[in-house]
Amino acid sequence: MLTLTSPVEIWAHRLPAGAKLGLLCAFTILLFALKTPAALLIAAAATAALIASGGPTFAKVSLTMLRPLWPFVLIVGLWHLWIGEPTQGVSIVIRMITAVAAANFVTMTTRLTDMITVLETLTKPLARLGLSPRALALAVALTIRFIPVTLSRMQVIRESWRARSPRRPGWRILLPATLAALDDAEAVAEALRARGGAG
Repeated sequence: MLTLTSPVEIWAHRLPAGAKLGLLCAFTILLFALKTPAALLIAAAATAALIASGGPTFAKVSLTMLRPLWPFVLIVGLWHLWIGEPTQGVSIVIRMITAVAAANFVTMTTRLTDMITVLETLTKPLARLGLSPRALALAVALTIRFIPVTLSRMQVIRESWRARSPRRPGWRILLPATLAALDDAEAVAEALRARGGAG
């Protein structure tokens, strides 16, 4: 739970964590600056090529991590078809998938400890306000790690529901998903306490 780093080591694992996070921020800003589907498709193709450079196994794992996005893609697509703005809907969907894929690439090729070190360095000025840079960095890093984990867990719960009931799961998976998230949080808290805490 404490790491989603890919077991398949590729060239990006050897790059500094700060550089990867900085490039990810710049790329995300660029994605929101692009407005046309054609420009966004170019960015998506570049991201796909980047992921493919890690080899078929790495690319397969990265693609698997995108599966939980499909409900959001469906909702956004149907909504923009309903309001008569399909081009804008396509742009939003491409931007969302590309941004998550790029973030997954950085997550899969960066150790949690390296990410915490970078974030701790960036938040050092906040120590003057009485805030702990270490605790803030750990909170941000764990949030980044937990997003794909939580989405994957919800997908598993949704599939389990469908295997047991012909009805659509809908809101009924919220309670088990919340309990699973709390259970994961407790497991992480225990692991952190065993390692001396966040201090």
